[in-house]
Formats: sequence, C-alpha cells, structure tokens
Amino acid sequence: MTTGAARDHRGVDRGTDPRPLHDGDRAHDDERGQDPEAGAPWPRGISRQATMRISDVLRALGQEFPSVSHSKLRFLEEQGLIHPVRTPSGYRQYSQADVERLRFVLTEQRDSYMPLKVIKERLAAMDADPDSAEHPAPRLAGEGSPARRRWTAASVADAAGVTEEFVQSLVRGGLLPASSSTFGAGAVEVARIAGALAEFGIEPRHLRSFRTAADREVGLVDQVVAPLRSQQASAARGRAASLAGEMGELFTRLHAAWVRQGIEDLG
Repeated sequence: MTTGAARDHRGVDRGTDPRPLHDGDRAHDDERGQDPEAGAPWPRGISRQATMRISDVLRALGQEFPSVSHSKLRFLEEQGLIHPVRTPSGYRQYSQADVERLRFVLTEQRDSYMPLKVIKERLAAMDADPDSAEHPAPRLAGEGSPARRRWTAASVADAAGVTEEFVQSLVRGGLLPASSSTFGAGAVEVARIAGALAEFGIEPRHLRSFRTAADREVGLVDQVVAPLRSQQASAARGRAASLAGEMGELFTRLHAAWVRQGIEDLG
C-alpha cells in the first residue's frame, strides 16, 4: 500500500509535505553545483511537479488506453508502481513523470502481457540506472504524440509500411476493427505483422481463423475476471485487469509453444 509520501526531484522522501517542487528549488541545487536529476528515478528530464489531477491523467492516457480508469490507477498505486502526492485535503496529484511511468506499465501489460510483479522489477532496474540506453525513451502526452493521435487508415498504413488498401482489406476481413473510421494504437502492430506475412503469400483472409481463436481466448479470460470486474471495490477491479493481463500472456506463450513445436516437426 502506498503511504502517499511526497518525493522531491531527487527522489528523496519529503514525508507528507504535499507542496510541489518549484523551479526555485532546482535553481538552488544548481547554485550549489549539484545535478538536480541526481538520484532521480526513471524517467529523467521529465517534470516531477505534481500538478495533475487524476482526471488530467486519464485524459492524457485515455486515447492510447481507453480502458484505463480511476480504479486502475488506484490499484497500480496500491501495488507500489506509482506514488502520487496527496494534498492536505487528501486528493491525489500526479506529475508528468508519473504519467510516463503509468504509460510504461500499461504498455507492458497490453503489448507484452507482462505480470505486474515483473513490470515492478523492471521499473526498479530502470530506477537503479535511469540513464541506460536500454531503457525505453519517455514521451510526453502532447497533442502530437502517439498517445493522443487519431489513427486513420492512411496513418496506420504509413506507420506500418503497407498500403492503405491493405489496411482496408484487414478491416473488411474483421482483422482490424475500426470505430468511426479511426483505429487504436495497436492497429499499427497488427498491420505491420500482417504485411510481413503477406510477403510469404499469406493474405488477410488466411488470418481470419487466428482472429477467431484470439476472440475465443479473450472470451475465456472474460469469464474468469467478470466476477471481479463487476465489484465496486477499486482493488477488485484493478485485480481483474491484472489477472486478464497475466492470462493473456499465458495464452500467448501456449500458442507460441505449439507453433514452435509444429515448426520443429516440419524439420
């Protein structure tokens, strides 16, 4: 459980002092010849002033992660993945650095189906060596960032290196669902992989059975987590999201194991 303790720009615990760090504090460090980022956790170079409300965070992440919610953020806080500052009246306030850490956590869950325990361990390693070139580069949630852009068939095609007609063929085949002619950020990866398979003569129509199998797997996950998701407690709903991610990873690994076994049998 989080203590709600505030941290300064060096990552030092400031107890329950809710006051955000001001530029004057950084200037004071500079006057003493100290690096204001020294000892700071990942990500470096991002503002740590806690000026964002929870609604601001949801707005910043909402387009890339439509299912993110108040309960999800509270659950991640309870798991020690983020540490928002508490105001004297008890409200949570977040910094841009908190948003970047949240984006990393949510991306790992969505794209890699990584369990929260593993994500937390990776964040700890990133905090221990924030300047390592192996770590993902943070990106602010501005209007022009992938987090907030609206993906069209043309922009998906451009990012994936395929034609717009190919993207439309994926839509017609039910492989790439669209809402009001726009797509989620995950559409780029689907189009990129499908495009690579097309080079081997595997067309979108050949992939329909894969999509059907994936939908069935999602249905099984939904059956397991539905009781938790229906509860009002934020911890239960957050736990549902975590379990769904872990089960998704297991399904992916099982599918990969079967494919590898089959390929080995071919040889």
